[in-house]
Amino acid sequence: MRCDVLAVGTELLLGQIVDGNSAWIGEQLAAHGIDSLLQVKVGDNVGRITATLRRMLEEADAVIVTGGLGPTHDDVTRDALAAVLGVELHPDEAVAETIRSLFASRGRVMPENNLRQALVPDGATVIAQTRGTAPGLIGEVDGRVVYAVPGVPHEMRDMLERSVLPDLGRRLGPTSVIASRTVRTWGDSESGMNARLDELIARLDAVGDPTLAFLARGWEGLEIRLTTRQPDRATADAVLDGVVAEVRTVLGPLVVSADGRSMEAVVLDQLRDAGLTIGLAESVTGGLVAGRLTAVPGASDVLRGSIVSYASGVKFDLLEVTPGPVVNEPVAVEMAEGARRVLGADVGLGLTGVAGPAEQDGVAVGTVCIAVALPTGTHATTLRLGTGREQVRQFAVINALDLLRRRLHLLTGG
Repeated sequence: MRCDVLAVGTELLLGQIVDGNSAWIGEQLAAHGIDSLLQVKVGDNVGRITATLRRMLEEADAVIVTGGLGPTHDDVTRDALAAVLGVELHPDEAVAETIRSLFASRGRVMPENNLRQALVPDGATVIAQTRGTAPGLIGEVDGRVVYAVPGVPHEMRDMLERSVLPDLGRRLGPTSVIASRTVRTWGDSESGMNARLDELIARLDAVGDPTLAFLARGWEGLEIRLTTRQPDRATADAVLDGVVAEVRTVLGPLVVSADGRSMEAVVLDQLRDAGLTIGLAESVTGGLVAGRLTAVPGASDVLRGSIVSYASGVKFDLLEVTPGPVVNEPVAVEMAEGARRVLGADVGLGLTGVAGPAEQDGVAVGTVCIAVALPTGTHATTLRLGTGREQVRQFAVINALDLLRRRLHLLTGG
């Protein structure tokens, strides 16, 4: 069975609101073994909604329409649905009474335009609203079905879980499961990863399942998405486990995680498992590393703190860095070791560099020096990270965390 998604709202086209509803709906459909091959956005225009919905129903067995069910003049999804079904709208008194009761229960006077939400296409089924005033609608045309649900995310999700997905399940009959696994990586380009995995990709393409796709996330890294369709979740998990193991074998330390964890979450878990704490000394990144780590719940049991030693004097006075030029590996080492000492941490991470727009002490823009100080010794490296200021800073963060991840792996042996 194929069920596509139509998101209604001019604000989506203008970029004023990001369409998270379609992404969530697509995820739910996949989890229920329902193919979804097309997601479309359309503005608040009854003619365009009607035409788009008709085109989508030429190929899909069902379409979920989200948005355009409010009480104002530009909420015209119900009008478009009636046009597609070839029927008129009529007021549903039961729905109207529910809306009146909702306003009364909140001690508010109901504007008359709210009764627009009680208009129902002839023959359509109402999906009761439990979290707002707009009911959902189900209409059938030529053996195909349209589900219209609100655009407010929590209202939409409630209706899908309570009504739409169960109804689709009844129409679908025995189902399969579509499951995905995301392998996060860092350290090679998309083309480089493709070349490394060429043999595995060819083998998967020959049988058609599972599928493998790449998704570049910029300074978040490169994701490898593995997807399979199987009769049940246990079988799907077993298939994905096997392919993930093959990917790990080929890519080795380039794999950051295969369970959805971010680079920073992996690093924090490594430190936690080893019983180690960390202190940071950041210059070029101005606290961005600390920001990434503290965004993960529970970071406080590992992260001692961060010293943003942006001014050279702070490096000299607080971290006891040797006075002189400050963008080189020896300075990064002294910053990392100073962070360990000042913050009372087991591990120190130091970053210094030139974000631009001008070079510093003859050092080119994009030069970043990173050092990791461990109980067993200190390791430093120098990177060239481009010329855009934000690019340099963000890539410095992810590369520093990756260096830390790799050194901790060597330290703990796992």
